[in-house]
Amino acid sequence: MARINLLPWRAERRKQRQREFYTMLGLAAAAGVLMSLLLYFYYDGQVSGQNERNAYLEAEIAKVKEQNKEIDRLDSQKKRLLDRKQVIEELQGKRSQMVHLFDALVRTIPDGVVLTALKQEGETLTLEGRTQSNARVSTYMRNLESSGWMSNPELSVIEAKAQEASGSAVDIKSLPYVFTLKVKLPAPGENAAQTSEADAAPAAAPAPAAAPAAAPAPAADTAQKEARP
Repeated sequence: MARINLLPWRAERRKQRQREFYTMLGLAAAAGVLMSLLLYFYYDGQVSGQNERNAYLEAEIAKVKEQNKEIDRLDSQKKRLLDRKQVIEELQGKRSQMVHLFDALVRTIPDGVVLTALKQEGETLTLEGRTQSNARVSTYMRNLESSGWMSNPELSVIEAKAQEASGSAVDIKSLPYVFTLKVKLPAPGENAAQTSEADAAPAAAPAPAAAPAAAPAPAADTAQKEARP
């Protein structure tokens, strides 16, 4: 005969499905929490590693900045030393220049010209003085050009001026013209080779004394006298 189940199986099955659903929901929640924790620890480790790398880079950047400061200090010190070296070289080159310059001024000044002032600005030397005529100034300019220590003479001013008395050896009253000349001085070391050659050139050796002429032998005169009757 047929069996008929009169128990509430549908409710039991519904409760079982609910239990399975809640179990799966709990497992999913636990898996989500676990995944969240894993992601949190992973990104926390990544952030910590990046922070450590950033700290290392900042420390290295600070070291590089200190090195850059030291390099800048050394560069400034090097520049000061090079400037000092250049000044010393210029002074070394100009050590004998003034001696030759004043010697050239003495040798080149013609009669009828008197210098009253000298002023140097860099490589330009300004000469002020009085002269008898324009021709004297032209002669003076030619002498300066050929001196070897001054070049490019330029006449800035020449004019007749009231004659003034002076206690100098040259009578200024006879020099009615006032002039201003500008000449270019050689750069340091430009005439150094020429000067060193001139200073190092030895003096010419004196010519040896001429040997005294041999006295003529009187033998020829004696032979002629004996040959006469």
